[in-house]
Amino acid sequence: MLNKLIAVSVALLLLGPFPAHAAGGDVVDIVAPFEITGLDPAKSGDIFQRMGIVETLVGADKDGNPLPALAKAWTVSEDGRTWRFALQPDVKFHDGSRLTADAVAKALEIARGKPGLLSKAPIEAIAADGPDAVVVALAKPFVPLLAFLAESRAQILAPAAYEGLNVKAIIGSGPFKLTTLEAPQSLSVERYGDYWGARPEIQKARYLSVGRAETRALMAESGDADYVFNLDPASRTRLAKNDAVNLLSVSIPRSVLLKVNAGHEFLKDVRAREALSLAIDREGLAVAILRYPAAATQLFPPSLAIWHDRNLAPLSYDVDQAKAKLAELGWTPGADGILERDGKRFALTLTTYPDRPELPLIAAVLQDMLKEAGIDLTINSTNSSEIPAKHQDGSLELALMARNFALVPDPIGTMLTDYGPQGGDWGAMNWSNPEFERALDDLTRTADPAAGEALRRKAVEAVQADLPVIPIAWYQQTVAVSPKLEGATIDPFERSFGLETMRWPK
Repeated sequence: MLNKLIAVSVALLLLGPFPAHAAGGDVVDIVAPFEITGLDPAKSGDIFQRMGIVETLVGADKDGNPLPALAKAWTVSEDGRTWRFALQPDVKFHDGSRLTADAVAKALEIARGKPGLLSKAPIEAIAADGPDAVVVALAKPFVPLLAFLAESRAQILAPAAYEGLNVKAIIGSGPFKLTTLEAPQSLSVERYGDYWGARPEIQKARYLSVGRAETRALMAESGDADYVFNLDPASRTRLAKNDAVNLLSVSIPRSVLLKVNAGHEFLKDVRAREALSLAIDREGLAVAILRYPAAATQLFPPSLAIWHDRNLAPLSYDVDQAKAKLAELGWTPGADGILERDGKRFALTLTTYPDRPELPLIAAVLQDMLKEAGIDLTINSTNSSEIPAKHQDGSLELALMARNFALVPDPIGTMLTDYGPQGGDWGAMNWSNPEFERALDDLTRTADPAAGEALRRKAVEAVQADLPVIPIAWYQQTVAVSPKLEGATIDPFERSFGLETMRWPK
């Protein structure tokens, strides 16, 4: 414990002290593991959105339903190809310039030309329709457009924020204005006096990126942070016994997944992927590592009700059946118990990352579980960027990752990115299923609830049958909050830290 305290003390000295609380001018100190990697919304737009600096055309409620944001209302043509968005009146950017249809159209056109879900939408053109409305023309009907426009990378910045297609400054329209930015670790904001919406009570806030989960937890205990995001299981258990902090928890649409290279010679037969799944004791793992019952029996958690199929046969645990399936494929135990076939050992490398502290722990447990089935697993815990890099160069074998299905309020955006014909960095690899692809494509064009439900069910069944990824666990998000801070909440879609509703006691 002494070493931990020394480590956090050194870290805080290097980072500089948080501003001290002062009556009437308290600063809310928010700590999370996410680094600020650049000004472009394609890189760190989620942080700017969570801190209330920037806004999108469309928002979302706690159930993922679209809400007015910078657009006060919208209409869609009968053929589904033309959407018209009426803008909120009297909106000012933080540089004092007014929100105009031209500014919105320019920001969205720049956004869709960069990495992000908006680039996946079948948009033909985005243009101003007078000073107070924007029209989005589509090549074909695309029902998820509202969800795509709610994604953080589709944020609207002032015209002065851009230099050509590049972002040179973060000039948003949110309730808080950026005052300092020290990438990759910190930024500060203050309440924007000319905000068009409800006036927040908090005057100032600071964000600090702290990668180590233990350090974040110690900052919560010591009072050096007021809102600490993403606690590891051990810290969560310890802090639950500490009256110096309050813990908030909520189920979120995020799953721990085992990404599988379905083109690998050992894994291209679906029976091999089924064997991997059968060798995993999800319930035991969830209780032991995550310390809450969250065994993932399918891809989507119950918190995503419209995508979670209650009637789907759950993924189960049966080591003997796993061994039998591998035996069908010609694998036999070697002298050390590891399976062999044609002179090759069943040995695989699993890539994961410590940004989410539970992942290396889960990887170690999976290593033991798969060894019982005769599979030799080597763990490579490295930077999270290695997973997309290895996906792209074809060298990835297995990856353990946490996937957020609420990058947009409707997970179809993530599904299109992750499980399309070419796969995705954080989804399928060397896998395709024509029936799945048809279901997903049809889903983007239907507004009928019953038809949509049937198509979602078909898509989920295909992933469950083919296992291009193997679900391990579902997530709960836990935040440590100072007892002095009132009105703190957790956004299940992780779009906001909730500064807008926080307040200090009067």
